[in-house]
Amino acid sequence: MPERLKPSRLDPDPMTSSTTTKRVLIYRLGSLGDTLIALPSLHLVARAFPNAERRMLTNFPVNVKAPPAAAILDNTNLVHGFFRYTVGTRSLRDLASLWWQLLRWRPEVLVYLAAPRGIEAARRDATFFRLCGIRRLVGVPLTSDMQENLRQEPEQALEPEGARLARNLAELGDAHIDTPASWDLHLTAVEHVRAVEALAPIADRRIIAVSVGTKVQSKDWGRDNWRSLLTQLARFYPDHALALSGAPEESQASEYAADGWRQNSGGPIVNLCGQLTPRESAAAFARARIFIGHDSGPMHLAAAVQTPCVAIFAARNKPRVWFPYGKQHRVVYHQTDCWGCNLENCITERKKCLTSITVEEVVAEVRATLS
Repeated sequence: MPERLKPSRLDPDPMTSSTTTKRVLIYRLGSLGDTLIALPSLHLVARAFPNAERRMLTNFPVNVKAPPAAAILDNTNLVHGFFRYTVGTRSLRDLASLWWQLLRWRPEVLVYLAAPRGIEAARRDATFFRLCGIRRLVGVPLTSDMQENLRQEPEQALEPEGARLARNLAELGDAHIDTPASWDLHLTAVEHVRAVEALAPIADRRIIAVSVGTKVQSKDWGRDNWRSLLTQLARFYPDHALALSGAPEESQASEYAADGWRQNSGGPIVNLCGQLTPRESAAAFARARIFIGHDSGPMHLAAAVQTPCVAIFAARNKPRVWFPYGKQHRVVYHQTDCWGCNLENCITERKKCLTSITVEEVVAEVRATLS
């Protein structure tokens, strides 16, 4: 393995030292949730290279519901610009164009925050970035430990994905992943005002934030379950208001679920689906007592602003890896025999890991959180 690719070794080259580095390229793919769980690592990079222009190489969103990284990172000063490309492209023309863009920008350091795709893929990525003229590579997962979410014995569970990313950047320092400041979105005054305006119809009530949508079929708990859940919660919390959140196309499903709340004398409702940007939604979630939703981008937004979450998880992913970070959250997860399948569409098993979760289980977790 080339000397500079050793993950535990600080690069001694004065041309790539933290204080003199002028340009840092951050490689991170994905959409809302993927960007949010990388926040502690992005804060660490900003501290490690305070005088550098930091740009992110990221992808166009693969689903219309998934905002690009810019929708989360604008105004944070964590990233100053973006390079974009299509994931999985085999077009030599597109790759040559990307190579030329990066070569012209002349980044001195690469910070690798991509999801693990195997050691060979990491080596190919490292070769490409070296061909772009980048002298120092940080966090390229060239060992099995860097590729995997390690088992943490105190918790008897796998480490969260955000912790794995931060561990791979250890040569830059401590990401302080347990500190709320490491998840700070640096929401602006304008974004807070926009959230206040959107929540004005329910401003006199305590707020329960709910997002029933998901872009992945295998994560969808089902709109009848959501309706039944809100029916029961209306009886327990008639003095609360309901804030619905999600993409524009999730508005109708949200209203269907909210009918259970309405029909049981629940408090007022505001439907914010498609009305706010992701960052404005985070400002709205910060004003809620609780967030209830699927394994989704809105869930990670709520967790980032320290709002307690009750999250309903399919077992398509291994437990804890993508759970909302923090001890204030409650996750409902059934580990069936087919767990870890990573399927986006579950037909054969009919989502048994998810459909086996009862409304009563979720109500119990909500009541425990709000007690």
